[in-house]
Amino acid sequence: MAVTSKAVPASLGATTESTDKRPNKYRQALPQYTAVAPFFILFAIFGAFPVLFSIWISFHSWDGIGPMKWVGLAQYQYLLTDATFWKTIGNTLIIWVLSTVPMLLLALVIANALHNATRLRTFYRIAYFIPNITSVVAITLVFGSIFSNNFGLLNAFLQSIGLGQVDWLTQPWGIKIAIATIVTWRWVGYNAIIYLAGLQAISADVYEAAKMDGASPRQTFWRITVPMMRPVILFTAVTSTIGGLQIFTESRVLFGDTSSIGGPGDAGLTIVSYLYQSAFIKNQFGYGAAVGWALFILIVLFSIINWRLIGGRDEERLTRRAARRVERKIAAQNAKREAADVH
Repeated sequence: MAVTSKAVPASLGATTESTDKRPNKYRQALPQYTAVAPFFILFAIFGAFPVLFSIWISFHSWDGIGPMKWVGLAQYQYLLTDATFWKTIGNTLIIWVLSTVPMLLLALVIANALHNATRLRTFYRIAYFIPNITSVVAITLVFGSIFSNNFGLLNAFLQSIGLGQVDWLTQPWGIKIAIATIVTWRWVGYNAIIYLAGLQAISADVYEAAKMDGASPRQTFWRITVPMMRPVILFTAVTSTIGGLQIFTESRVLFGDTSSIGGPGDAGLTIVSYLYQSAFIKNQFGYGAAVGWALFILIVLFSIINWRLIGGRDEERLTRRAARRVERKIAAQNAKREAADVH
């Protein structure tokens, strides 16, 4: 009895082979996922988990060791009536204004000077950036000696010119000025380098046109440089707001005694210092977490305010763009007319 074999259709065989040889996209992407996995694992452990856990413990009363006790919104309710917390907000905002406003203005002036400098430009860039990479603790210790009440260099200078001695580290405004000076000295060079990068992005043709129109250096700076630097100024304002509202190390080192972490009368007690005092000195981790989330809301609020004040509205930006287009068209038409008159 003969055995007959049926031949497999060619189309079916080709389909089977193509199915077997089809690459697995998940298997192909496995090396890439393996390469980036350590970052996401570390971020989940040391980034995402602490954030979520801080939200959880803000609804509990916890000393860091014993069992947690659910209190709901009691921590936030007490936060709204805590006089010390509102005092820390006032201290932080005053220090932020005293440091951020002069810091950004000085940075813009320094960046403009560096942009126009012809000699030792690299040396000055490095010199202005060095304070930013210097240890904050070392900087604060040096300025603590400068602002010392009895043997400070600043009081010695004031007495040498006939002025009286100022108790910088015991008076409320003296403490705030001292902390703001440390912050300004540390970050003015950093912002100046950022402004310098923004200035170098401005075309030189704009300044040449301003000179041809008879604009003075002051008019060029305030009417051309500053408006065209608005995106960079917005970036530095937002980052300075985020950093200024999180001031901690300066006041902590300046007043090292844990019993008076903010100095005499808590004049230098910032929001982060109060968070540290509540959580790690008084062992009130739940309340410290509530203070941290209140600080987060405050930072978001002031960042939005800076964005609206400096960035401008969309309608205003569109109006400015339209105005520039009209000016370019008018300038082109005038150039054509002048060329026709010459011919």
